Amino acid sequence: MNDLAGESYCYLTTTGRVSGEPREIEIWFGLDGSTLYMLSGGGNRSDWVKNLMRETRVSVRIAERTFEGSARVVSDPEEDRRARALLFEKYSPGYSGDLGDWRERSLPIAVDLRT
Repeated sequence: MNDLAGESYCYLTTTGRVSGEPREIEIWFGLDGSTLYMLSGGGNRSDWVKNLMRETRVSVRIAERTFEGSARVVSDPEEDRRARALLFEKYSPGYSGDLGDWRERSLPIAVDLRT
C-alpha cells in the first residue's frame, strides 16, 4: 500500500444519508499503514462527513485500487496531530498558498482500510 501514498488524490465513496445512494468525492489524503486520513475543511457540516457519520462503511479508490473500510472522526489527540501533520507535509510543498489554517481548522477523518 505504500506505493499508493504518493498519489495526489483518493476517491471516497460514502452512502448518502438521505438517498441511500453512493456518493463519491475526490479528496486529498495521507496514508499511515492501513489507515487513510483526510481533512474536512467544512468540518462536520460537509455532506460527506455527515454521510460517513451515519454509515461508517465506505470505499476508497486510489489510482486503480479500491479498498473497503470503516470511517470515523479522529478523536484521539495524538492521532489527530499525526493526521494533520501527515497531510500538511504531503501537500504544503506543492501548494502555492498557505495551508496552515486548513491544517489547524479542518476536521480529521480516518478510514481503517481492510487490505
